[in-house]
Amino acid sequence: MQTRFTDTFGIRLPLVCPGMSYIATPELVAATSNAGGLGILATGPLTPAETRSAIARIRSLTDRPFGIGCTLMMPGARENCEVALEEHVPVINFSLGKGDWIVQAAHAYGGKVIATVVTEKHAVSAEKSGVDGLLVTGHEAAAHGGQVTSLVLIPAIRRVSKLPIIAAGGFANGAGLMAALALGADAIAMGSRLAMTQESPVHATSKEMIRQRGVADTLYSPNFDGLWCRMMDSPAARSATRKPMNLLTAAWKASAIARKMGMPVLKVALGGLLQKPQDLRQLALFGAATESIRLAIEDGNHQQGVQLIGQAQGLIDDIPSVQQLFERLMQEAADTLNRLQKHEHTAPW
Repeated sequence: MQTRFTDTFGIRLPLVCPGMSYIATPELVAATSNAGGLGILATGPLTPAETRSAIARIRSLTDRPFGIGCTLMMPGARENCEVALEEHVPVINFSLGKGDWIVQAAHAYGGKVIATVVTEKHAVSAEKSGVDGLLVTGHEAAAHGGQVTSLVLIPAIRRVSKLPIIAAGGFANGAGLMAALALGADAIAMGSRLAMTQESPVHATSKEMIRQRGVADTLYSPNFDGLWCRMMDSPAARSATRKPMNLLTAAWKASAIARKMGMPVLKVALGGLLQKPQDLRQLALFGAATESIRLAIEDGNHQQGVQLIGQAQGLIDDIPSVQQLFERLMQEAADTLNRLQKHEHTAPW
């Protein structure tokens, strides 16, 4: 299936694995790219040295295009992105920050850049900066989706942008792909669906919990990591979102995680204070949430851990390989198109 997205990014299928922390590992990224889609490595939990090693690992597993994700407001994100640029990674996906410098550096070696956006204003700004595509994240998505559902957000951004659009939030099957294309998108990102594959590192306990949950079994709250965030509904998640985390507690937890990741805690703190105190608060909340996310994904610990997941979890009931999933999804898309064309000739209007 060819779209503006596949043509622009040189891949076979309009399917994307977004850069989910602790989930979008080199193995899942490579499996996605080998199956015809675009896998994007999560660099949030990685040091620059680990990012360089992960890029090498991906290249040992696939010769297809792949990307890395950079959440620019996070400590270490710029350094990780600079590593990717030095390594001439084919695609850079940035979010929560200005990526003009990324566009310039990536285009210099023939790379492509995707900006993650949740509003029309952000989409227009990203297009002006020269990005090659937009990852449009709707309300249904895991973690930091927008306030508007994909059903409305995709056509709204299509009205103001000519760039290839990757729709994220609520997509898990072939019918969803066809719906996204009808709304004006050129590809879909399926974080929750790809988290439930054989190549995904998500713990078996967590995968079983996802399999059992319905579409309504999520929470959407600003109290977990300081931004509006969607996660699996569980006792631990309810506790974590009951009220905003105390800043001192968040700072203590964040500093412990920073030390564990080899980040210069004092430098990060001073930099935040000198720039914007509110940004420092956000960094502390992000950092404090990091370990809870890791516990659920890697350890299957849902007493202290919180599983980020989208509403699409209710559409998922098995754990195929990425290759099997993509083959099935494309068949579902073809079946959906055939059904619509058949009904077109029998519609009462």
